[in-house]
Amino acid sequence: MNPKLVYPKRIVLTIVVAVLGIAGCDSGPAREAGANTAGHTAPTDMTSRINKEVLEQRPFSNREDFENARRGLIAQDPDLVVQDQNNKAIWNMPEYAFIDEDGNNAPASVNPSLWRQASLNNIHGLFKVTDGLYQIRGYDLANMSIIESDNGWILVDPLTSRETASKAFLFAQEHLGKKPLKAIIFTHSHIDHFGGVLGVLQHLSEDEKRELRIIAPEGFEEEATSENIIAGPAMTRRAIYMYGKRLERDDRGHVGTGLGKGPAFGNFGFAQPTQLISKTGSELTVDGIRMVFQIVSGSEAPAEFTFYLPQLKAFCGAELVSRNMHNLYTLRGAKVRDARIWSAFIDEARNQFSEADVYFASHHWPLWGQDRIQDFLIKQRDTYKFIHDQSVRLMNRGFTPNEIADNLKLPAALNEDFHNQGYYGTVSHNSKAVYQHYMGWFTANPAKLDPLPETEAAERYVEMMGGADSILEKAQSNFDAAAGMNTSEGKKTYRWLAELLNHVVFAQPDNEQATTLLAKVYDQLGYQAESAPWRNFYLTGAYELRHGGPAEGIKPATMKDVLLNTPVSLFFDSMAVRLNADDAEGESLSIKVTFTDLGESYLLTLDNSVLHNRKTASDTPADATLNLTQPLFVDILIGEAGLKDMLFSDEISFEGSKLDLLGFFSMLDKPEGKFNIVTP
Repeated sequence: MNPKLVYPKRIVLTIVVAVLGIAGCDSGPAREAGANTAGHTAPTDMTSRINKEVLEQRPFSNREDFENARRGLIAQDPDLVVQDQNNKAIWNMPEYAFIDEDGNNAPASVNPSLWRQASLNNIHGLFKVTDGLYQIRGYDLANMSIIESDNGWILVDPLTSRETASKAFLFAQEHLGKKPLKAIIFTHSHIDHFGGVLGVLQHLSEDEKRELRIIAPEGFEEEATSENIIAGPAMTRRAIYMYGKRLERDDRGHVGTGLGKGPAFGNFGFAQPTQLISKTGSELTVDGIRMVFQIVSGSEAPAEFTFYLPQLKAFCGAELVSRNMHNLYTLRGAKVRDARIWSAFIDEARNQFSEADVYFASHHWPLWGQDRIQDFLIKQRDTYKFIHDQSVRLMNRGFTPNEIADNLKLPAALNEDFHNQGYYGTVSHNSKAVYQHYMGWFTANPAKLDPLPETEAAERYVEMMGGADSILEKAQSNFDAAAGMNTSEGKKTYRWLAELLNHVVFAQPDNEQATTLLAKVYDQLGYQAESAPWRNFYLTGAYELRHGGPAEGIKPATMKDVLLNTPVSLFFDSMAVRLNADDAEGESLSIKVTFTDLGESYLLTLDNSVLHNRKTASDTPADATLNLTQPLFVDILIGEAGLKDMLFSDEISFEGSKLDLLGFFSMLDKPEGKFNIVTP
């Protein structure tokens, strides 16, 4: 079968961050003495002490992870840089050369545990996992795995971008020899596991492409093309924070994401699966290789499977398990994941694939030996179950999300290994996710039922506390006094100052003293964070307080490939959330859109400032009808074709009122995705 090649993109965050103009306006306060070129201040003595204590809390003398991460190295490109078609680097491993190769000698500005994880994620190249199984790691956020079949290769997870996948695939061919590609496996519906597929397919012959099997979990197509379309602009803006996109690659900036170095922001593609797996226990034989699948959809991804290779005794954990604690709630914004189900899937995998001698996955490095694999899976399983059960226990005793997050700590038995530490997810925000899963945003305290918006509340707080000058005097005094506190109180002081100064900034965003001090506080909290996303959020917040937000946000044209390959009904759903209710108030319209290339018609009805859509017959009456191709309709909505094109194009025909059509399109917002976060 010849897979249909199209170009959707998973999370709009990953797609559009790549093309956002993110040069700041650089209108922030003057750089302080000791600050680096981005303005990040030096770590305080308190931060240095907090980070030194971490060395006593983890078994840093255990070098097993480094041995496993380097095991089986076949070849490595020490100058690994990948460029896009405009010769812009989208992947640059040498930028991270400042990180100690053995994870030692952490600077005071980086949590030593995160520094160690960043060092492990620096280890890149082509590795032999076991006979017949290879991995390419460090060419993107995720891994590309290669299984030798009877007559060629089976490739697992072709990375995020076309450019990095092409580079990785050619590197494998250079050192393993060229073999026909028999199948591609998409383990799940996140773009870092399928977005680079065209970079692989471009190197195949027509015969290979015609015979190629592409295997994915049931629901993959819908989830891969539609996930986060509705909330894409907001998620994209927040992703700049989560992935540290604007940060320098240095010891006061970006060191990684915990899950890997970061996403490769190149060109993204898609290939339609030829085979979908829907049931746990399903088996396929692919060019002589037997594969047993486990459906784990609803854990880390809405469409996902793991699989076992009996001939190799190798278990692919996909992203069900990683060498870090994962997110029950991802800070860029997403639906909360169910920790109870996630834990149960890990237990099912542990039992179903108990004979595995090799574990490999979509991220990080492999593990060898049944006992070690079982211990790893048990502790991963119990980490999620512990967070779930104990969060619910405290919730049922009346604890609030903040109280649960501040009190919940992993037991010693789950805190002795590095693989379930909070480099990506954390106990803190994952426990809040459990609360949210069951209880939502409301703590039942009436004071939280109808609070004032942040800016108005901030103005009243500042006035009540005696004005900004009084607050800043006390805040500076607290910041300075932290140096003489014990580390527990010192960290709490920084956390409190972040909350306090945030009120001043939201009340008086032009108050340079407030933004300067808050940025310094964010620097320290970022330096102390064991979680890479937390570090990136704090340091990006500090950066934007100093330099302002992105000069440009989402350019509508960057959404074109997403919209072209999104199911039409979902596309109209995304239009509904762009309807400006004030502009639409009192309007009542019915508009029919007929796509001449698809042979499909959709009826849009506007009443009560709400837009509905449904598929309809071509002869359904409407106030106005628009007949055009789907690509041209997308061009109009993203601004590549204007109103004049609508009125005068030979590719468009109208029935009914043109004024109604033009009025309707004028009611739709065009979100730019550059809204403020750390300022009002």
